Amino acid sequence: MLAAARSFSASRASMRTFSTTPSRAADLSKLLLIGRLGKEPEVRMTKSNKEYISYTVATTNFPAPPVNPDGTREESKTTWHHILSFNPNQNNYLRTLPKGTKVYVEANFELREPDPNADPNTAQGQRQIFLRHENVRVLKMPYSQQSSEQSDESS
Repeated sequence: MLAAARSFSASRASMRTFSTTPSRAADLSKLLLIGRLGKEPEVRMTKSNKEYISYTVATTNFPAPPVNPDGTREESKTTWHHILSFNPNQNNYLRTLPKGTKVYVEANFELREPDPNADPNTAQGQRQIFLRHENVRVLKMPYSQQSSEQSDESS
């Protein structure tokens, strides 16, 4: 009897560690991107005059799509990701990055539903992905930037 009670309490404790009770602290939606800056990051202002940076990262689907039955292959498609950064320390760094810089970006991901009263042909009338900058790492500077840095070092 005692052994049965111990095994029941042990199994109950192990079930509890895998509880289905929601824990908001563990919820996460993150997007990881490796791509190139489509243009230099832009400084913008919110309606309450808070500065933020808006930048775009271009990624290309890899591997390329499979070969069609006629032997041709479609080009890989480029996706443009628009990211907003509200972190002042990161914003100072982002401002220094030129167009074409290959970056690794971590961003929080939020899907916003369309406004039911908006025209479906406008941005407000369509589902939108909102990416909030979390972290960035430069993987490779653009070639023109690298060659100018090398010529500066040799002078």
